[in-house]
Amino acid sequence: MQLRLKSRMLDLSAPVVMGVLNVTPDSFSDGGRFTQPDAALARARAMVEEGARVVDVGGESTRPGAPPVAEATELERVVPVIERIRSELDCVVSIDTMKPGVMRAACAAGAELINDVMALRAPGALLAARDSGAAVCLMHMQGEPRTMQQAPAYLDAVEEVAAFLRDRAQACLDAGIARERLVVDPGIGFGKDLRHNLELLGGIDVIAELGLPVMVGASRKSMFGQLLDRPVGERQAGGVAVAALAAWQGARIVRTHDVRATMDALTVTAAIRAARQE
Repeated sequence: MQLRLKSRMLDLSAPVVMGVLNVTPDSFSDGGRFTQPDAALARARAMVEEGARVVDVGGESTRPGAPPVAEATELERVVPVIERIRSELDCVVSIDTMKPGVMRAACAAGAELINDVMALRAPGALLAARDSGAAVCLMHMQGEPRTMQQAPAYLDAVEEVAAFLRDRAQACLDAGIARERLVVDPGIGFGKDLRHNLELLGGIDVIAELGLPVMVGASRKSMFGQLLDRPVGERQAGGVAVAALAAWQGARIVRTHDVRATMDALTVTAAIRAARQE
């Protein structure tokens, strides 16, 4: 399986790691640590050295209750960082944004993947993504970041999320975005309670039946606080467990803050799968 980026292909025959780089003052896990380009570049370099194939740059927090960020502010945060990473590191740069204007500017600066929690539902987002030439990750979110955790409800979380992602993929195809440019993400923690998250993580194989690469991002999320009674900084083990289980079910990209540990988990998972198939 391969993903078509703006200027090259990303080999997804084995799962790859996407490292999280939040250049925001208020992200739930590392807000404020990487707001300066030098610090952001150093963090990106460390993640690439640990094995990340993709670095996901985000300039607006999407944690529950986070306030919106003006487009100009988001651009000031992400564009210099993307330019530095592309000029100095050998990795794919992803832009984590909902805004068409940011998509355009970020891709012009060197981003080759658009990671959109709104699945290109903002007015103009489909056309911005199409014209960028970048790959696109379509994520499921019930509601919107400010209110998504107030009362999430599903009759069947796995089937409803899969249907949503199927519909958004079709919208991309109808807009002229090639299928080989698409990734889907069930959106762990985005408009889901603990039970919904667990159902989705146990149903990654169903999402994979859509025939598109699946990305899973559960790193350090509140579900681990509920399950393990751990603060944000002590949730690595839970995230690594999810990475291994998701990869076993067919996920092709794992988005994480903890690159080295996740790489180890994916290597072990791949070795066990290979031995099982011999």
